[in-house]
Amino acid sequence: MKRYVIERDIPGVGNLDDAQLRDAAKASNSALAELSGKAQWVQSYVVDDKTFCIYLADSKDSVLEHAQLSGFPANKITEVRNIIDPMTARN
Repeated sequence: MKRYVIERDIPGVGNLDDAQLRDAAKASNSALAELSGKAQWVQSYVVDDKTFCIYLADSKDSVLEHAQLSGFPANKITEVRNIIDPMTARN
């Protein structure tokens, strides 16, 4: 599975309350269930008018299929090439 960052333009998403975010998560989970293991949602970062979602997926096409099934836009999909963190400096 490849790792992707999905940028979703969703005006006002940063103002959604807990119940609305829970409903969004349920919609995403339902779409993932239909994809039969082709994609996995890791987490999402919610800002004012966007979300930045981290997904594991077998292909960009599966990410696009999830967007179509869930009803959430996938304005930009970027494959992650590598991951670094503070511990990378110790090697």
